[in-house]
Amino acid sequence: MANILVVGPHPDDQELGMGGTIARLVGQGHDVLLLDMTNGEPTPHGSVDKRKQEWTEAAQILGVRRYQLGLKNREIEHTLQARHLTAGVIREHQASIVFLPFPEDAHPDHRATTRIVEDARFDAKLTKTNMPGEPIYPKWMIYYYCMHLRQIVNPTFCVDISDQIATKEKSILAYKTQFVIPEKNRNIVDWLRHLSGYLGSRVGCEYAEPFFLNEPLGLSALDDLVM
Repeated sequence: MANILVVGPHPDDQELGMGGTIARLVGQGHDVLLLDMTNGEPTPHGSVDKRKQEWTEAAQILGVRRYQLGLKNREIEHTLQARHLTAGVIREHQASIVFLPFPEDAHPDHRATTRIVEDARFDAKLTKTNMPGEPIYPKWMIYYYCMHLRQIVNPTFCVDISDQIATKEKSILAYKTQFVIPEKNRNIVDWLRHLSGYLGSRVGCEYAEPFFLNEPLGLSALDDLVM
């Protein structure tokens, strides 16, 4: 089983982008840790206390642990300090697989997060540093889609989440201040279901989530391919 880190700029990004895959990985016995770069506040209907209740509930629904880095919402910057804080989490979790946001995005926090995590991968392997944990170089960096651009995704591969779609949606709806109270956001769950259904139809299953790789994906067998 693998140690897996899923990094999001704000609480709810991981659930929106790959909540079904997270639930599937947990069900397969992997050790999945969610890392939020910020607490996501301020927002129009939220508060730190309300959001804490929401991100805690969402993590319980998915069956994962969650950690927050403590950077400032709306002001994430690609700095050496942010890189080393992130690398410290990678090292302490001994993450061999890291999921991070797709690099093209309209949200500055998302773009900065991706750059920080990409560089933290390198920093995590360094010796003779005061970063916590043992050195490690994550083998796989996998990008998930949680974009603010009106783009059609062009994934490298998709993961079958047909059995996890309800869990994904429940984890998203735990964020009531973001997707239940604001009327304009209430259609997001339906929109994501339609997207997952379309992607599933492209790869031979009912629902799927998209991912992107910059490096070649290694397979030991074709047994898990959806046919």
